[in-house]
Amino acid sequence: METTRRSIAKAVSYRVVGTLTTSLVVFIAIDRLDLAATVGALDTFFKIFVYVGHERLWNRIPYGRQQREPEYTI
Repeated sequence: METTRRSIAKAVSYRVVGTLTTSLVVFIAIDRLDLAATVGALDTFFKIFVYVGHERLWNRIPYGRQQREPEYTI
């Protein structure tokens, strides 16, 4: 299971890429840097919280996880 800190770090790094992508698409579509930056910032703050919640929820679901055998037993 991942720690909350790791989930947050992953969310932030993923959102940096997502923000740049969103801002670029908005800029190309409407040719306004100020609006592209605003949309990118709002998108980032909202989606970081959504991503962390999503990660934490998936950490509670056992689907697809392999159980590790202990190194030794007593």
